Amino acid sequence: MTQNPTSPPLLPVLLSGGSGTRLWPLSRESYPKQLLPLVGHRSMLQATVARLEGLNVPGGIAPPLVICSESHRFIVARQLQEMGVEPGALILEPVGRNTAAAVAVAALQARADGGDPLLLVLPADHVITDEAGFREAVRRAVPAAAAGYLVTFGITPRGPETGYGYIRVGEVLEGCGSDEEVEGAASNERCHAVARFVEKPDEATAAAYLEAGGFVWNSGMFLFRAGRYLEELAAHRPEILAACEEAMDHARSDLDFLRLDVDAFAAAPSESLDVAVMERTQRAAVLPVSFGWSDVGSWRALWEVVPHDANENHLEGDVIVHDTRGSYLHAEHRLLAVVGVEDLMVIETPDAVLVAHKNRSQEIRTIVQKLREAGRPEPDLHRKVFRPWGSYDALDRGDGFQVKRITVNPGGRLSLQKHRHRAEHWVVVRGTARVTCDDRVFLLEANESTVIPLGSVHRLENPGTEPLELIEVQSGSYLGEDDIVRLEDVYGRG
Repeated sequence: MTQNPTSPPLLPVLLSGGSGTRLWPLSRESYPKQLLPLVGHRSMLQATVARLEGLNVPGGIAPPLVICSESHRFIVARQLQEMGVEPGALILEPVGRNTAAAVAVAALQARADGGDPLLLVLPADHVITDEAGFREAVRRAVPAAAAGYLVTFGITPRGPETGYGYIRVGEVLEGCGSDEEVEGAASNERCHAVARFVEKPDEATAAAYLEAGGFVWNSGMFLFRAGRYLEELAAHRPEILAACEEAMDHARSDLDFLRLDVDAFAAAPSESLDVAVMERTQRAAVLPVSFGWSDVGSWRALWEVVPHDANENHLEGDVIVHDTRGSYLHAEHRLLAVVGVEDLMVIETPDAVLVAHKNRSQEIRTIVQKLREAGRPEPDLHRKVFRPWGSYDALDRGDGFQVKRITVNPGGRLSLQKHRHRAEHWVVVRGTARVTCDDRVFLLEANESTVIPLGSVHRLENPGTEPLELIEVQSGSYLGEDDIVRLEDVYGRG
């Protein structure tokens, strides 16, 4: 898009650093909800990128800036690549420090070339059903943001929800935008001053807010100039800004990623953007909107935004029901049969099954915490684990052995490595494998196999154009993933 030289460009900032345990067992720390296709065939991150298509603002749209966890970097990069999107930057957070620091880093990166774009800050794990309405709302918020306000998008409440913070809407902002931009716009379609922010209320208080009117849900989506945000952060939380400046000053490029300095970024206080800036600034603005928004913060919230059958059930996978109503039923690995229940969440995965009442889905985090306290891997890892070269699925395990199904993407290369405690037997199921084992390099086709002796230096590669699949049988005294000594790795892993 050709940019209007009198208007700042708009830079989408996609926040993809969450751990997403509220939708366990589908969402786990190693593969959180923003990376899952929970609504439709695209992941939530990909859906966030897709809804920017067709967004038309005077200064044009810059390629998105994406901030994610270091452990998710290759998955995020691959999902963007699948959409044909090349980000302006892909910044890796070495540790989570909440949204105030993440957006500070984005703003510093945005200003690195001397410009001062508008930052459209979007969590990558939200659902918006009216995407045209979303794009129109952004367009309407641009004049206030260009004039120096920090704009948040306030969702018109659909009920007395206790899981969201609220915003009291103040007076309409005058003088933000040309007559053409505001002509015909009702007051609830224009930006207002923020009268006050309100923490998550109890149900009675939330009902009172709805009855009184003038309150909206705090969506966590923002639009403001990069420079204005940094000014406000310097005024109200200079410690966060100083830590982020140091983290950016000592950042380094690694493949397609920008790695923040670990120690500097870890020193940043962990605060949300709302607490650090929006609740303190005198220039907070809110645009009331209704475009089918949900932060999908629970299984009940997901049930509300997905299609239902005549009995208000949502069925995903191999599911058969009888006399069942109002339920979310998801099967990944086997047949799920449900009889005579109402308002249940039943989520079946290869290594865990969740059964919960729909109205108590917020309490799933208690189960996740108990699993962590017991030292179990299920809060963090799926049975299928993704790697930059592909994935592996742990099929079976017993005393002294483990069986995995390994998939290597076309062109993928595992690290050159060795093991101290295990030997491996590889059987190719599909595709062609290039195997390095000590001083030998050779090819294996389907139905061929080889043995990697304990201590041998080895590597597995896929030289073909189709995925390589093989069965790996490990045997030895210790089979943990940390029994890998990497000697060389094209993905920069130690």
